[in-house]
Amino acid sequence: MAVIGNNLSEGKVLTKLVRFALPFLATNLVQSCYNVADMLIVGNFSGTFGMSGVNIGGQVTMILTFLIIGLSMGATVLIGQYVGAGNREALKKVTATLITILLIMALGLTLVMLILKTPILRLIKTPAESYEESDRYLTITVTGLVFIFGYNAFSAILRGMGDSKHPFYFVLIACITNVILDLLFVAVFHWSAFGAALATVISQALSMFLCIGYMLRNDFQFDFKRSSFRIDKDQLALIFKIGLPTCIQNGVTSISFLFITGIVNMVGGVSASAAVGAVSKFNSFGIMPTQAMSASISTMSAQNIGANRMDRAIQACRIGIAISAGVTVIIFALVRLFPERIMMIFGSDPEMIEMGVSFLRAFSVEFLIIPFFFCINGFLIGGGHTLFTLITGIVSSVVLRVPVCYIFGVVLGWGIFGVGLGYPAAVGGSFLLVIGFMLSGRWKHNAVKQGG
Repeated sequence: MAVIGNNLSEGKVLTKLVRFALPFLATNLVQSCYNVADMLIVGNFSGTFGMSGVNIGGQVTMILTFLIIGLSMGATVLIGQYVGAGNREALKKVTATLITILLIMALGLTLVMLILKTPILRLIKTPAESYEESDRYLTITVTGLVFIFGYNAFSAILRGMGDSKHPFYFVLIACITNVILDLLFVAVFHWSAFGAALATVISQALSMFLCIGYMLRNDFQFDFKRSSFRIDKDQLALIFKIGLPTCIQNGVTSISFLFITGIVNMVGGVSASAAVGAVSKFNSFGIMPTQAMSASISTMSAQNIGANRMDRAIQACRIGIAISAGVTVIIFALVRLFPERIMMIFGSDPEMIEMGVSFLRAFSVEFLIIPFFFCINGFLIGGGHTLFTLITGIVSSVVLRVPVCYIFGVVLGWGIFGVGLGYPAAVGGSFLLVIGFMLSGRWKHNAVKQGG
């Protein structure tokens, strides 16, 4: 059996962390191009209604994507610790279990979402003008859930083994395909949100099959034969123990954004929905270096904690915070100086631009907080403390973000600016919990009990 990946518990911490994080960052950058390309091309060729449809339909699909990313994180942590400990048998069992359970979940959720999509769109008060576009986008993307789940499962396995390069190569090819198909389906065929969704699903399928091909060529421990699809109860329990809190956290966070989408629809209608969608796409790039560093810290911490090298895990966290903070300060400055130019990238509607600038000015404060919050959470996830990160996620998204956005935006009448201000207020409040946990010393305990 070939070993794919590399050992992050040896060598210089800075070098290992940066070399692992850069392909991860590039992967996130390219992945974000999926929805950003959809938003840009639909906005420029189909107008505000199409943009609103992509934003609203994409929000619902993103909930399911974040759920699977969260669950896959449990496998990434386990794989990282097994690699650090040299436990090859457990490594084989956990990969087979993850792939099998995610296939079952993908098929089940596809059926459920096709039944519930209409009530969901009505629940979040989708504007009548963009309802049809939202419905079309959502219908197509949920039919492609098996590809979304598959790619994220395979990428989680490779990254847990220290390989962040090949997921980048696969998604880069898929993104180029997505842009080409977007231009064909939206600009040439005028299929608007439907065309954007179709391009995205085809591209995601391509990235999944590229992953499978690479694993087969390298004699990976999972050979994709029918007999390989099996579930080990002990590994499944560990995946859910470590991954379920992150899965729930991602799901709750995504659902909170749906409620905020409803608040945005209340205070500003279609223009506000399109504006917030545009800012969200920009933000997906803005926080990307921090997200990549956080995920890299998780994998590196998992391997080093598995190898009983807590000192290297702590060093990786500190270095990651320093690098992330340097990047986000620059992004914060650009947002404060050029908000109008940023919004004009996504369209020319004056009302959409005006609302987007107002939202962006308030929202941008979050860039000063997230390096500390994300990187420390990444370190804690690597040690298996996903129950605590679940608590901070729920506090941020449910206890604080939704109520504060509603109070600032609706009750106090601050409109779209107030909704934007609720984001940094929520992250700042939950970060106080992280500080308390670190001061308590409980982070020193490895919450993962390794098995064979």
